[in-house]
Amino acid sequence: MPPNPPSAPSKELHVFPNPAPERDYVIQFQVPEFTCHCPLTGQPDFAHFTIDMIADKLCVELKSLKMYFWSYRNEGAFHEKVTNTILDDIVKATAPRFVRITAKWYVRGGIYTNVVAEHRKKGWKPQPRVDLPAHAAETGLL
Repeated sequence: MPPNPPSAPSKELHVFPNPAPERDYVIQFQVPEFTCHCPLTGQPDFAHFTIDMIADKLCVELKSLKMYFWSYRNEGAFHEKVTNTILDDIVKATAPRFVRITAKWYVRGGIYTNVVAEHRKKGWKPQPRVDLPAHAAETGLL
């Protein structure tokens, strides 16, 4: 970990040891203000990224993830390319058991684009899903 965390755009993702590597648990990152620009027109593109990750030995440090996403602000990138590049970079930095990136791109010319990309570590099998009964929300009123 650097003594002074970065405060400028950077493609470097910092990591730290997973505090609970003995179990599968989901880490979810929401990045609602992603920006880059269209490589053809130069117009700005905006997206909401959701990253769902099951770490193995390493986790992504949040400040570096923020600076990493910021680094795309002045780059031209097609939606499909930037989504898959982000997935590749996270996999390279952390070697997770599982990661899914969902990029919901805001409307451009009347068309929304959603790009979903996944990585599964070879041999990793998720635990079976557990469905619990749903209960109405309690308001505290009688």
